[in-house]
Amino acid sequence: MRNTFIRGFVLIFLLGVFSVSCNAAGSKADEKNSTAAAEATYLVTFVELGSVRCIPCKMMQPIMKDIEKDYADQVKVVFHDVWTPEGEPFAASYKIRVIPTQVFLDKDGEEYFRHQGFFPKDELVKVLKQKGVK
Repeated sequence: MRNTFIRGFVLIFLLGVFSVSCNAAGSKADEKNSTAAAEATYLVTFVELGSVRCIPCKMMQPIMKDIEKDYADQVKVVFHDVWTPEGEPFAASYKIRVIPTQVFLDKDGEEYFRHQGFFPKDELVKVLKQKGVK
């Protein structure tokens, strides 16, 4: 009984991963082009990939709000809940392995830094300053 459950779970997981990777592959180029154009006015785009149900992700929420408030004209903060159907494609497109994962994009939309797990605000600000955020 347990083996049947495990096989079923693995099959569903693999089908989900396959469908996400197929869907994300087609939209990744479009997303990157539109993201780069929208970010032209920002020095950094801070992308948080996590879930509203994960404890370390919940701990990141106030930090994201602070960054959004303190650096509103320089940093764009984006959150994707990868445990939802809407956010799931971003897990594949950013190739995340754990949540939370923070991805930092420069003004041209190119990734320049990545961190996995809870990221303290003071350390996160150091990463923002690498691209001229003041």
